[in-house]
Amino acid sequence: MSKARAASDVIVKLIVGAGQASPSPPVGPALGSKGVKSMDFCKEFNARTSHMIAGTPIPARVTVRPDRSFNFELRTPSTSWLLLSAAGVELKKGKLKGAPDSKTIVDIIATALGFFD
Repeated sequence: MSKARAASDVIVKLIVGAGQASPSPPVGPALGSKGVKSMDFCKEFNARTSHMIAGTPIPARVTVRPDRSFNFELRTPSTSWLLLSAAGVELKKGKLKGAPDSKTIVDIIATALGFFD
């Protein structure tokens, strides 16, 4: 039973800033415990996110195979982060610095949907 369990792929979910992956926590320990060289992941992640705005939180889904090779797919940032950045609201130490009012939110949604083109 343990051989069958060891022979399956393992999925690791991470949220890393675009272009800011480093072998320090949370990336290093999460991948190191699965036997993946975190520096290889960091180089490839930073190369694939180099065209994005630096620091954008990008969810990554890393699939680790039994032979310790890996591949990963990048997801889009969370909707709340996209709305807050479009509204110009800054997050400071986990707390909102100012809050968008309902008019700002309606303007963002209308612009995204193309109502005011």
